[in-house]
Amino acid sequence: MIGMGFDIHRLVKGRDLILGGVKIDFPKGLDGHSDADVLIHALIDALLGAAKLGDIGDLFPNTDPLYKGISSVVLLGKTLDFIKKRMIKFKISEVDSIIFLEAPKLIDYKMIISKNIANFLQIPDCKVNVKAKTMERLGPIGSKKAVAALVMVVGK
Repeated sequence: MIGMGFDIHRLVKGRDLILGGVKIDFPKGLDGHSDADVLIHALIDALLGAAKLGDIGDLFPNTDPLYKGISSVVLLGKTLDFIKKRMIKFKISEVDSIIFLEAPKLIDYKMIISKNIANFLQIPDCKVNVKAKTMERLGPIGSKKAVAALVMVVGK
């Protein structure tokens, strides 16, 4: 089973920047109904895709006040519960991800984010890869107006 997920959110002042459930030191954060953690949102979509169970908007619509300001890690936990209830056998083998952002540099955060996600997913031996790429100053990501994430999940 393979699933892919993608998400993008605008950077704004007055919000924390949360990526993979980790607070990143930066003067702007991501705008969204929840905490707007693009990496976790893309991961949720990838998990749901691998399980053939829809997408994040099906489970957690941004029109529902219940999810206003909620931690994306909580949404991830609810997603894992949802998948377990519908799938007799679903085991995550590997996660590969790319965070697209011009700033801040994530060199000091990538391993922390990787281990954090591996813990959430209960994947032994930390088979979660986190990469960060710039957009070479092109488009909204390159002009530091947005952050995006792409995630692929391989499951059994």
